[in-house]
Amino acid sequence: MADAEPKPLTYIPETVLKKRKNNEEWAIKRREQLAVRKQRSKENRKLLFRRAEQFIKEFRDKELDLVQMKHRKKKKRPSRGKVEGKLLFIIRIGGTNDMHPKSQKVLHMLRLKHIFDGVFVKANEGLMDMLQRVEPYVTYGYPNMKSVKELVYKKGYGNMDRQRVPLTDNNIIEQALGKYSIICLEDIVHEIATVGRHFKEVVSFLWPFKLNKPEGLLQKKRTLYKDGGDSGDREDNINELISKMN
Repeated sequence: MADAEPKPLTYIPETVLKKRKNNEEWAIKRREQLAVRKQRSKENRKLLFRRAEQFIKEFRDKELDLVQMKHRKKKKRPSRGKVEGKLLFIIRIGGTNDMHPKSQKVLHMLRLKHIFDGVFVKANEGLMDMLQRVEPYVTYGYPNMKSVKELVYKKGYGNMDRQRVPLTDNNIIEQALGKYSIICLEDIVHEIATVGRHFKEVVSFLWPFKLNKPEGLLQKKRTLYKDGGDSGDREDNINELISKMN
């Protein structure tokens, strides 16, 4: 039996071949895009879930901070008569992640807007109440003359028209405080250390001190200093911390 003759190949125009090829490439590209979109959508759902969990945790932490603040406020304080009128130096050591807005407001009233900011204050009943409310976020104590002098000379900046100005020229001090007979850095140091008549005007002129993060310290910020932590009243031991952060 004779072999059948091969059928002639069907002629396909080049334009049709190109169109088929383009369609195949587009289909492959489309499948890849859909796969990427599907993966991205899956990742976004996971991210949204994690964010929701994080928001819930932050909300609960802030509400817990508010409850704890109220408890601290109600807690009976020891008599503060012995510290009335004394010089205190307060350092903010806590951030804002789980801080209730009311705690943050108290810190802002103390001019402690950023972590490791420090300010001089005159102790009184109202101030001690404020410190008790935000105790987990601050540490404080009684600075000595050496600490006052080092802070003013090394970290001192003035507030001139809401600008942070270095105290490198006594003319700046005289311009701001000359009417109180305070005309140089030494006058500022003396007025703060002695909690003088114009203490309020001097500390209002000074910008909050920007301190350095102490290496290897402040690992237990939420635990009180008296219990082996870092926050709260350090009394005279604040001077050791100041020297390490100056």
